[in-house]
Amino acid sequence: MNLSAQNIRNVAVVGHSGEGKTTLVEAMLYNAGAIERMGKIENGTTVSDFDEQEIARKTSISLSLAYFNWNDVKINLIDVPGFYDFEGEFCSAMRAAGAALIVAGAGGSVTVGAEKAIGFCLKEKKPAVIFINGMDKENADYRGTVRALQEQYKGKIAPIQIPIMEGNKMTGYINVIDGKAYLFGAKGPEEAAVPAAYSEELSEMQGVLQESAAENDEELLEKYFEEGSLSPEDTVSGLRKGIQSISVIPVLAGSALLNKGVINLMNEIVEYLPQAAERAGMSATDLKTNEKTTVACDENAPLAAQVFKTAVDNFVGKLNYLRVNRGVLRTGADAYNPNTGTTERINSLYVVRGKKLDPVTSLCAGDLGAVAKLANTGTGDTLCDPNAPVQFEDIEFPEPVLSMAVSATVRGTEDKVFGGLHRLTEEDKSFKVVKNPETGETLACGQGEIQLEIIKRKLKSKFGADAEFTTPTVAYRETVTGKAEAEGKHKKQSGGAGQFGVVNIRFEPGAADGVFEFVDAVVGGTVPKQFIPAVEKGLREAIQKGVLAGYPMVNLKATLFDGKYHPVDSKEVAFVSAAKLAYEDGIRRARPVILEPVCSMKIVVPEQYVGDIMGDLNKRRGRIIGMDTVDGLQVITAEAPEGEILTYATSLRSMTQGRGRFSQEFARYEQAPDSVLQSITKQA
Repeated sequence: MNLSAQNIRNVAVVGHSGEGKTTLVEAMLYNAGAIERMGKIENGTTVSDFDEQEIARKTSISLSLAYFNWNDVKINLIDVPGFYDFEGEFCSAMRAAGAALIVAGAGGSVTVGAEKAIGFCLKEKKPAVIFINGMDKENADYRGTVRALQEQYKGKIAPIQIPIMEGNKMTGYINVIDGKAYLFGAKGPEEAAVPAAYSEELSEMQGVLQESAAENDEELLEKYFEEGSLSPEDTVSGLRKGIQSISVIPVLAGSALLNKGVINLMNEIVEYLPQAAERAGMSATDLKTNEKTTVACDENAPLAAQVFKTAVDNFVGKLNYLRVNRGVLRTGADAYNPNTGTTERINSLYVVRGKKLDPVTSLCAGDLGAVAKLANTGTGDTLCDPNAPVQFEDIEFPEPVLSMAVSATVRGTEDKVFGGLHRLTEEDKSFKVVKNPETGETLACGQGEIQLEIIKRKLKSKFGADAEFTTPTVAYRETVTGKAEAEGKHKKQSGGAGQFGVVNIRFEPGAADGVFEFVDAVVGGTVPKQFIPAVEKGLREAIQKGVLAGYPMVNLKATLFDGKYHPVDSKEVAFVSAAKLAYEDGIRRARPVILEPVCSMKIVVPEQYVGDIMGDLNKRRGRIIGMDTVDGLQVITAEAPEGEILTYATSLRSMTQGRGRFSQEFARYEQAPDSVLQSITKQA
């Protein structure tokens, strides 16, 4: 087909986990003739879920692309995982897509996944359509689900069909706009007379739709007031404008599993969702002027594309999935990457259907595809014409909320483990690997336990590396709360030159820099000047380990006020050792305590969960600092010891059914209570 941005639709298929997104993609591909039969998730035969982890778990864990042609339009679908841990995939997909197909269950309520997807679309002005799936299930409640959506998103939800039900089964639908009924036949929808039982509901819904369509266009509004109604063509035109401005979200229904209502959905995607050419210009920086600009979808303009996902393919190597926002990307051409300052040769270009890569020689503006074996290009990077350089805004990924300490299961394989982990950060930008300078541990940081478990398994399958993930060490500190004096005496006489040094040191809290302060208060040369630096050196080495549990000592002031030396046997090494002996004795008598790191937290939840959150924080020795309302959600500002919130991400999801989110950052150190001190010293 003669492809251009006018006949491309880029649609992200999003929603709650388990609502049938992958099965819906399968049904659409089958209806379009792109596959010969519908695969099944339980058999591991779907186009979208081809990774061995996805097949084993029977759920999507990475976004995947699939395309088909329908009514002279190329539809690029991005199947997006619905589970909370894979929010990074959602962010990538929504940058590439021009619209969202939100798949919701027919359970009579709004699921968390649908709620998050709709909220994102409203905030980012991303056109959307809702498909209520599972109409083949017992107790499927289409009207209850629509009511729940309408109550939550007042004035936005516009059902454009009425399911025809026999018993509890959907046997067809009525197109509200043209007033025609269709029954599901063996070869697709077959037109039929509108059942009399639905005529009143149809008339009422037509009036609501026409009114909604008129509100999106001034000319249509005048026409509606003059004539009292709109033609089907005018209604479609008005609704299309409403969808584009996200003031209208149309709703359809069907069963992906039984492939009912799916052909109608495909027709409506072509009819209502915006062409790639209609997408608003993408924000970027013009690198010649260093000014902000917008990049419109124009295939006659210089090349500008953005990578939205990176994957490591066992056969092709590294694959960069990208959207061409402007111009044409061609094989054999050079593209400039302003993110890395390098030029890449485009050798292999593909359109993607699951794991199947179909080679092409070019991708036009508005299209999605993949480039293989780019050496210096990753997720979020721009590829552009070197003579018209632009750089797109970075894709915003969620910050990690759960960290685990990583170690190699087999000694000697550390390079393989950590090298593999860093490669996996290229695939998933919501996953990070960092070194904790406080504890020396390498941390795998992500969105939740399932994501980290999958990272661990991918490490084994892709790189042959076994790793252990354990709860990270909390960076406690030790300090003193009292004052004590101690003598350190080092004497060694075993033939030959001897060693001798005595120091008297006063230990107390109050270091000027908050860590360690050494004061020379020696009078009369009882410790010669040349040995005083050795005393300080010994103490600085000693404070790396406290006396209670071996954690670093902080806020310690040490005053050297007296000592003894021997004119022959005194050496620097003797005074280093004497200082360490004085430290050991003096700190134990200066009332040492454990300090624990305290984090400031921002927790964002719907109001109904505030009580549970506060009760849980109290159990974690947390303190509520304040509460605000932002965009209808409660923002709780709190503080809590780091050791109590290491797995808070998991608990928060459980308490809020996935609706809550939080962020944390280090605030300060505080003295730990006796119960914590006893627990830590016992472990030590």
